Amino acid sequence: MPLLVVRHARAGKRREWQGDDRLRPLDEKGRRQAAGLPGLLARFEIARIASSLYRRCTQTVEPLSEQQGLPIEERHELEEGAPLEESLALLRELGDDAVLCTHGDVLENLFGEAGQKGSTRVVELRDAEPVVLEYLPPPG
Repeated sequence: MPLLVVRHARAGKRREWQGDDRLRPLDEKGRRQAAGLPGLLARFEIARIASSLYRRCTQTVEPLSEQQGLPIEERHELEEGAPLEESLALLRELGDDAVLCTHGDVLENLFGEAGQKGSTRVVELRDAEPVVLEYLPPPG
């Protein structure tokens, strides 16, 4: 089974948030997107869930974590600004049947584009390199 790489759901505008950006939560649309994630990913087997430590990322996968009965593993390799080598190493470490939630810049490093907030890439590792098999638009 593939890896599922999720861009965090919508969290409003960075410039309108007061305080530490790592604490910026999902907005109303983002909460709807997060609530729709379990349904979007229902056809996949999921054994692990990993996320950036940023609140908007952990909130994106919380409904999936609750539905699957799996903990959210907070990983620095998925945070904004994470070096490509570290993100790739994490994908290889987690292997199949994992969901990873991260940020647009990490996705640009991995796949050449960020995609929509709340979207998911279905990824397979071929010769230890990620290959996108399918792009799933955001739910809700």
